[in-house]
Amino acid sequence: MSITQRLNQIVETLPPEVTLVAVSKTKSESEITEAYAAGQRIFGENKVQELVRKWEVLPKDIQWHMIGHLQRNKVKYIAGFVSLIHGVDTLRLLREVDKRGAQEGRIIPCLLQVHIAQEATKFGFDKAELTQAMDIIDQGELSHVQVRGLMGMATYTDSAPQIRAEFQYLKSLYDTFQTGREAFDTLSMGMSGDYLLAIEQGSTMVRLGSSIFGSRNTA
Repeated sequence: MSITQRLNQIVETLPPEVTLVAVSKTKSESEITEAYAAGQRIFGENKVQELVRKWEVLPKDIQWHMIGHLQRNKVKYIAGFVSLIHGVDTLRLLREVDKRGAQEGRIIPCLLQVHIAQEATKFGFDKAELTQAMDIIDQGELSHVQVRGLMGMATYTDSAPQIRAEFQYLKSLYDTFQTGREAFDTLSMGMSGDYLLAIEQGSTMVRLGSSIFGSRNTA
């Protein structure tokens, strides 16, 4: 099955309120171009250098999302064009994004990443840290970031009940912090292996790579 066929098949099954991010990390420009020709405009990358290179050569109406772990010293390279940063996982990183947004003269949309998985290797805020970050945002201290919502990755497991419970927890946090915040409209959870569970639990944005592009390249 071609990229176009897989993409169309997925788009047909997604509810209208769910945004699809095509995870194009390690994928070639020609593969991305095929998805683009099929109508996809939102692509996600997890490495800054690769993201910048693709942004430079591919159509400028593509919305590029940074979906991987982002180091503070790399923010400056994407601050001028990135459409959404999914993985803001510390207050220090949020402040850096704000600083670089000010330098670029733009407000950078972000999601705050919440640690919902059992693996210690995953990044993200806990509930107390999340509350602190949102308080700072509400005080207007950071004027060049716009927190659009939350992102989280479930534990890598075959246990659907565990994944469902982790997504339920993230959705409950999202509902709590969404109250009274008009721009807080995005809940990014769900990847190729668990996006149907994520949508069932209220996800508004899913990040799909292998479901669209086929088996992952290791380059």
